[in-house]
Amino acid sequence: MRGIPFYFFAAAVICVTCGMGLGIAMAASGDHALGGAHAHLNLVGWATMALFGVYYYLTPQAARAGLARIHLLLAIGGVVLMVPGIAMAVMQKGEGLAIAGSMITGASMLVFLVTVLRHGFGARA
Repeated sequence: MRGIPFYFFAAAVICVTCGMGLGIAMAASGDHALGGAHAHLNLVGWATMALFGVYYYLTPQAARAGLARIHLLLAIGGVVLMVPGIAMAVMQKGEGLAIAGSMITGASMLVFLVTVLRHGFGARA
């Protein structure tokens, strides 16, 4: 079934694949200026989204809640804006996108906090 856990995990795998590509490109060129973007793509995109996916898989009642869809949209949207925004900020092309992406990512984490407090962890017996 392709529900919320799958979509979080798919997004995580896309992020880590892109993050690895960016890391390889930086290593090959010797230019590590985008290290911050690379780190956020791997940490927020891969690790955090994968953990969200595992949580929703283990807590199916939370995955069925409407808040889970909002969480998914905020989490993906935050990474999609934040990572290129960090790259733009490093290249002196403005910080607005990084700020917007960071705020959306923060909102995503607040939604997750509410979800965890509301549904706990693990399937209900």
